[in-house]
Amino acid sequence: MTTALIADDEPHLAQYLKAQLAQAWPDLQILKVAANGIEAADAIAELQPDLAFLDIQMPGLTGLEVAQGIEGGTRVVFVTAYDQYAVEAFDARAVDYLLKPLKADRLAACVERLRRAAPAGDGALAETLRRLLPAAAAATLAGGTPARLRYIRAAQGELVHQVPVDDVLFFHADDKYTVVQTATAEHLIRTPIFELAGQLDPDRFWQVHRSTIINLDHLAGTRRDEQSRLFVRIRGRDNELPVSRAYVHLFKAM
Repeated sequence: MTTALIADDEPHLAQYLKAQLAQAWPDLQILKVAANGIEAADAIAELQPDLAFLDIQMPGLTGLEVAQGIEGGTRVVFVTAYDQYAVEAFDARAVDYLLKPLKADRLAACVERLRRAAPAGDGALAETLRRLLPAAAAATLAGGTPARLRYIRAAQGELVHQVPVDDVLFFHADDKYTVVQTATAEHLIRTPIFELAGQLDPDRFWQVHRSTIINLDHLAGTRRDEQSRLFVRIRGRDNELPVSRAYVHLFKAM
């Protein structure tokens, strides 16, 4: 039996999709309905569903960020309110989508496609998301190409600091906040990793995990463990940062 997860921060929309799927695909088993991106990511890692229906705009982690962190064979269907042109970009790269508000005939076509299609490989999903993330971030930020960040306004206790991005070692999503780590301090901002990825210089800042962006200027090296999992080392830091399988290809030329 095919299994699936639904993630949407609007409960009535999640339940509506669940009900519509029950009609269009009676044999589909819904393992979990997640209320946010972090809950969805944890459930996918634990339950390893065959399919994940992910809303794009969710608190904690966006649907795109959740999809980037998938390390098993789960296939992704994005649920999106993006306009038709953006949706066509999803369709052309073989990641399916459902456009809000949901329509029965479109859902039926999606179900038919999922039943026929073979699971996509990790490389295909990674390439799809690599292309979609910058465009989606730009669309979110006032519909244009965002200016590259030079400074981060970040809190540390009661003070608000203007942190140069050159000084940032890495960004890491932590529940409702994003940690801005420099060599000397840890700051908190509310901007999600998803938005930061579209505002930072992609030649200097690489997303290596659904919750982590590193500054390549401070990269000390990489390491693989006995299970071939990849980790990055940042200068001046004792701890290592894991690299999701979806991003391992970035380091092949190093």
